[in-house]
Amino acid sequence: MSGRVAADLEMKDSDDWSLPSLRHQNDELPYVHKVGKPPKQDLLKEIKTALKETFLSDDPLKPFKDQPSKRKLVLGFQTLFPILQWSRDYSFSKFKGDFIAGCTIASLCIPQDIGYAKLANLDPQYGLYSSFVPPLIYAFMGSSRDIAIGPVAVVSLLLGSMLQDELDPITQKHEYQRLAFTATFFAGVTQATLGFFRLGFLIDFLSHAAIVGFMGGAAVTIALQQLKGLFGIKKFTKKTDVVSVMRSVIQAAHHGWNWQTILIGVSFLVFLLVAKYIGKKNKKLFWVSAIAPLISVIISTVCVFLTRADRDGVQIVRHIDKGINPSSANQIYFSGDYLAKGFKIGVISGLIALTEAVAIGRTFASMKDYQIDGNKEMVALGTMNIVGSLTSCYVATGSFSRSAVNYMAGCNTAVSNIVMSCIVMLTLLVITPLFKYTPNAILASIIINAVVGLVDFDAILLLWKIDKFDFLACMGAFFGVVFASVEIGLLIAVAISFAKILLQVTRPRTAVLGKIPRTSVYRNVEQYPGATRVPGVLIIRVDSAIYFSNSNYIKERYEVLSTVYFLCLLSTVYCLLYCLLLTVYCLLSTVHCQLLILRWLTDEEEMFKDQPRVEYLIVDMSPVTDIDTSGIHALEELHSSLQKREVQLILTNPGQTVLDKLHASNFADMIGEDKIFLTVADAVLTFSPKMEQA
Repeated sequence: MSGRVAADLEMKDSDDWSLPSLRHQNDELPYVHKVGKPPKQDLLKEIKTALKETFLSDDPLKPFKDQPSKRKLVLGFQTLFPILQWSRDYSFSKFKGDFIAGCTIASLCIPQDIGYAKLANLDPQYGLYSSFVPPLIYAFMGSSRDIAIGPVAVVSLLLGSMLQDELDPITQKHEYQRLAFTATFFAGVTQATLGFFRLGFLIDFLSHAAIVGFMGGAAVTIALQQLKGLFGIKKFTKKTDVVSVMRSVIQAAHHGWNWQTILIGVSFLVFLLVAKYIGKKNKKLFWVSAIAPLISVIISTVCVFLTRADRDGVQIVRHIDKGINPSSANQIYFSGDYLAKGFKIGVISGLIALTEAVAIGRTFASMKDYQIDGNKEMVALGTMNIVGSLTSCYVATGSFSRSAVNYMAGCNTAVSNIVMSCIVMLTLLVITPLFKYTPNAILASIIINAVVGLVDFDAILLLWKIDKFDFLACMGAFFGVVFASVEIGLLIAVAISFAKILLQVTRPRTAVLGKIPRTSVYRNVEQYPGATRVPGVLIIRVDSAIYFSNSNYIKERYEVLSTVYFLCLLSTVYCLLYCLLLTVYCLLSTVHCQLLILRWLTDEEEMFKDQPRVEYLIVDMSPVTDIDTSGIHALEELHSSLQKREVQLILTNPGQTVLDKLHASNFADMIGEDKIFLTVADAVLTFSPKMEQA
């Protein structure tokens, strides 16, 4: 018990004549539960629990418990290769759906792969190689039933732009290809390492808003890059920013555009967009948009061959090496200057590819109501890219457009990836010579059609409605990619994501609580204007853990963030500067701001001069999940400051972890254990009973 109720009960040792009156008084007072000292926790047990919650929250070893050795071995193989588990229930009816889906996505991926390889500044066959080996590996090791594996536009652009910063893809072609395989190898190592050590939560640091902006900016950049093939321009900038690209397009307008190329590209682009619209409008006609790229390639190739338009300046593919993937194990840089460069490029492209694949896998898993293991996905994706780097592939991941087609085509398992891989293999063995007269303009049209859907206008609008800071992050990443480069856009996306985390950690929300009429519930007075304040009592809730990064802010009032935020909203061009300012500001908040809780007290006294002076400060610690030594030190300073004002500090509902540390630091003894309550209502009942019983 605490406060007045506990004091009343302690009177039981007084004179006998007072017992009846005390018994009568206690019958009238509601019960106030005492918040006692929790049992001491074992340190090793705490560490073990923390590590388990961080790295083994899904308890992956649970199926192995109490199993014989042979069964554990079988379960181990099934964990590493999920195909061994679901293949036992595989049937011919499921195969029919997978076969149709595999054929459908193969018709879509073959022309896309040729175009994406050019986007990465690689020969066309490398795109096809990357849709042959990686999907086979993933089918055996992946846990998603719907994801379709292969090269994707964003990763191809990112890889190509970063590689050409190191080597020229034309004059240093062999070294460029070796660096691409090296980057792919380290992309796979990065992905597999994150999955093996169960560090998948690290990719969540790239916020959804930043990803939406980055993907949208990359889509615009990719589409602008395709103007070279769409207009038949021979001399084109190697830069990816919109200013450089448009300058190249305009400068080539008088002598560099080819009208036959423009006719082919624009006409088939319109055809592809119409086919996509039909597929979206009527889900039963999804196959129209899926097969449209292959039809476009066939028709345009035949037209160019019959008219020999290549002699009139129409640029064509000319040559694709025949045969399946050659080994590239001896071409990876394991030493020398290019090792570090390949590692850097591989880590960045691997993380982006991983983020996209996991997001796609989770999306379709939720649509079909099944679970995927994120860490298994990372191991599978990493393994397929490691093997791919040894077999002349570049970074592959899950493709949203192909996965959507795979889903709508009725796939049941990852066998659809095996079917697609087999069709790509047949293409490499037999059909590649037929692509000789395929015009580059049709590949540009296919890529533009594929990336149009990456600009998610609905998501951007939703970000604006829900969270202006998220919208700022989105626009910062978008304009960074479009006006600077893919790398700068990615840097801005990561910087803004971390800035938001820092802002939320160092600037937790606080609220003044009032009592909801005719209840014992206390809520934010801003959210519930009808909530009444307790005379002589200030109730504050801290909506965050109290760490070194925000402990000063718990004591301080933050006065100028709204001004900085408003000014930064005026232009997203300064978003990176804004992130840096926020970070610095979080570190210097002590210098620039006044005491938060003491200011609350001052405000209360100014706003309610006709009310009793505040004598009690109740801090609701329900949302406080943890507290460190800096946080406790801040509470000690707060307690000292309040004593000088003759205000008593009262804590309510601290969690077990927080309560343990309050007792370990003797702070509970400092304020008195009778100043710690289970609920705000109990505290008010003890120190202001008339208000609580009203």
